[in-house]
Amino acid sequence: MPRFALLIEYDGTPFAGWQAQADQPSVQGAIEAALARLDPGFAQGARIAAAGRTDAGVHATGQVAHADLARDWDPFRLSEALNWHLKPAPVAILSAARVGDDFHARFSAHERRYTFRLVARRAPVTHDRGRVWQVQNPLDLDAMQAGAAHLLGLHDFTTFRSTMCQSNSPVKTLDQIRIEEIAIPQGREYRFHLRARSFLHNQVRSIVGTLERVGAGSWPPSRVAQALAARDRAACGPVCPPQGLYLTGVGYDPAPFPG
Repeated sequence: MPRFALLIEYDGTPFAGWQAQADQPSVQGAIEAALARLDPGFAQGARIAAAGRTDAGVHATGQVAHADLARDWDPFRLSEALNWHLKPAPVAILSAARVGDDFHARFSAHERRYTFRLVARRAPVTHDRGRVWQVQNPLDLDAMQAGAAHLLGLHDFTTFRSTMCQSNSPVKTLDQIRIEEIAIPQGREYRFHLRARSFLHNQVRSIVGTLERVGAGSWPPSRVAQALAARDRAACGPVCPPQGLYLTGVGYDPAPFPG
């Protein structure tokens, strides 16, 4: 059966997360329902596999999944057909590509990239409601960058790991944390860009929530190192809400999608 990789964008607001669930809407369920209109295997319950499972309310601009289909589709026609059947769900197939049988959306990935958007201003957000985390007061960018530096590299991230995380080990290598500050009308937006081979459950939201405490002046940057060394979930700062989090990309070698 020919295997196809799908590059996927979605607004996570109306979904209970990526993973298909029997009684709640999911991104996986929406895509599989669209595939069921095109492929007999999915009409009989075949499943797709994704690079990562996003939680309820989390968005994506670069999720990747793969599907084994009965027909060898032209990739462009496959993406067009899926987008037609996905309407009106806020899910889009940005690209489809024919890949080898050894390609796996999850296990072939060598990196994942996330962005978290945080807006600081007193007036409520309107256009970005449900797509950013909002706080009222501006944050200290330099302090947050100093705190983030303690988290780079190979560490035991037990402090920044959900108690429900199913990963076999809390040890991960965080390759990048880059924070940018952007002027917006009557406020500032802070974007936290994180890159690693893989992440623990709630790791990004735990890190950003902790760094927000540093930026707000409630924590000195050195307390991030102390929290990391504690290897204790109780030492973590508040876990920030999901709506500011985006899965922005997944890295493969070679890259399956053109451009």
